[in-house]
Amino acid sequence: MTHMAMYSAEFFGTLILILLGDGVVANVSLNKSKAKDAGWIVVTAAWGLAVAVAAYITGWVSGAHLNPAVTIAMAVSGSLDWALVPGYIIFQILGGIVGAALVYVAFKDHFAATDDPDVKLGIFCTAPAIRNYGSNFITEVIGTIILVVGIMGINNANNEVGALSALLAGFLVWVIGLSLGGPTGYAINPARDLGPRIAHAILPIPGKRDSDWSYAYIPVIGPIVGGILGALIYMFFSNMWV
Repeated sequence: MTHMAMYSAEFFGTLILILLGDGVVANVSLNKSKAKDAGWIVVTAAWGLAVAVAAYITGWVSGAHLNPAVTIAMAVSGSLDWALVPGYIIFQILGGIVGAALVYVAFKDHFAATDDPDVKLGIFCTAPAIRNYGSNFITEVIGTIILVVGIMGINNANNEVGALSALLAGFLVWVIGLSLGGPTGYAINPARDLGPRIAHAILPIPGKRDSDWSYAYIPVIGPIVGGILGALIYMFFSNMWV
């Protein structure tokens, strides 16, 4: 598989992830949507299924990281050449931007029918329920540790899950959202947050607010730290069990 094939798979997979993930947030948040106020279960379930769908489409090409934190974790574990990491991350973020732009296109009339600028921003990126940067950072680190440990565990050869691995990764993201998502909105993925945040900044969204750049580093740095720690923790325990 060529490097460009892998990069394009990460772009397309992340695009699909964000289109469906940000799409469900738009669906339950924007005025006059038929799914308005459908709730947290709907949001977390859709994000999990979005991961599974994107992984089935592109996993056979690039591994379907769809997340710079996962990409860095795979490099730390030795499963990915470090030389591929910058390309993976760049194309993941680009996919996030385009996926978020498509959400805006799909819900354009509903954005216009919604007055609350915070609701509009929340469709694109995460924000904390209680703004405490230290606590928010730790929450993102913990969530991403579980993500990476879970992914590595699911894909351990001893589990022999085969084609079910993408579906199980979707369930993993679902349970992270259900269990740990409340404090920060569980970005656990720099591309999931930064790409759509950039899209929010550049799209002609009526009545939008600023893109909350003062918080933007938390869902980028927190997941990266969590991804590295998750890889190290999983390798520590798995080496004990061999």
